[in-house]
Amino acid sequence: MGMFSVKKTHQLSKFPLKVWIFLLLFYINTSASCPKSCHCSDNSGVMVVYCNSRNLDEIPKDLPEDTVFLKLDENKIYQIPNNAFKHLNYLQELDLSKNAIEKIETAAFKGVAEGLKLLDLSNNQIQSIPKEALAKLKAKIRLSNNPWHCECALQEVLRELKLDPDSVNEITCQTSVQQEYTGKPLIQVLDAGINFCNIRHKTTDVAMFITMFGWFTMVITYVVYYVRHNEKDTRRHLNYLKSLPTTQIDKDFDTVSTVL
Repeated sequence: MGMFSVKKTHQLSKFPLKVWIFLLLFYINTSASCPKSCHCSDNSGVMVVYCNSRNLDEIPKDLPEDTVFLKLDENKIYQIPNNAFKHLNYLQELDLSKNAIEKIETAAFKGVAEGLKLLDLSNNQIQSIPKEALAKLKAKIRLSNNPWHCECALQEVLRELKLDPDSVNEITCQTSVQQEYTGKPLIQVLDAGINFCNIRHKTTDVAMFITMFGWFTMVITYVVYYVRHNEKDTRRHLNYLKSLPTTQIDKDFDTVSTVL
């Protein structure tokens, strides 16, 4: 047994120093590539990163570049900043459900839009999403159980997305540009023929009409006031002229006129 250990040690010592350094660096890089708050698992060359239920309030910045599946669900993440996943060129599934997300910036999914196949944003605090943020996404998207504000902007965003058919009925209007649609599933409202963009245009037209009517009323009021004010001044001047005494020149002029 002692001879075997000596021989094994002797064989290992034959490896060049460069090889040992390379192996050491490879081990360090592999170990350091996974965030401390997460668990990374390489399943047959497919990197799965588990950062779920870790009480995170932001997206880790040191995620492995070869991440394919990323689970960030059940945390306290409140926003998705620009370029949050830009370096994850192999990302296919991203789970951000059951967080406290309120804000999604316009370039939040830049760099992963083309390859992403599933994006889960359900059970958050999202009321609206910038159209640019999801414009190039080809992934199936889950948006259920968020406090959506139903308006033209949301309608235009959803029109371009590939929504998960199993959860589409759970996209509900918590608030709406028209009170009557509050609490109703958005898909049912749209299927009924409601167009929030037309509602916005009608509201704008009414507002413009009210504004124009207000200006017209102000102009008419000013004209009436101006006429009445000037009419009083004119009458006052006429009365003043009538009250003036007749001059002697006028009398002489009348006398001359009579003689002629």
